[in-house]
Amino acid sequence: MKQFAIIFIVLSLSSTLVYAQSNSGCGTTKPVETNKPVKMGIVISTNDAETVWNTLRLANYSRSAGDSVSIFLLGKGVELQTVNDKKFDVKGQLDDFLNNGGKILACGTCMRSRNMEDSKVCPISSLSDLYDLIRKSDKVLAF
Repeated sequence: MKQFAIIFIVLSLSSTLVYAQSNSGCGTTKPVETNKPVKMGIVISTNDAETVWNTLRLANYSRSAGDSVSIFLLGKGVELQTVNDKKFDVKGQLDDFLNNGGKILACGTCMRSRNMEDSKVCPISSLSDLYDLIRKSDKVLAF
């Protein structure tokens, strides 16, 4: 049990601290900045009100922490602007995201299959836009 506790503490500490080789080349290490802003890509492929609401809350929180956040709507996710639920204020979270500079793209094929047109919330985009979002993001989350 004592060995398990020591291993757990060592693993916990090592996962908290990140080290990189220093520029001096002498083999010393120095801490790496772990709180720098990240580019986050979020793919929403659901029209479930609670999931979309929580996803937008995360996007808004991430933006307020200084991260850049781009959202791509795919499948049922392109129905985002029609998600309406008294318990989960999707529209309020969506408005906050857009008003604070958040960027949203939507799958054109998915929109056309639902007879939807281009809008501010769902600007028609392509698979290559999704590919670019994934390639340029430091982190990609899918909901």
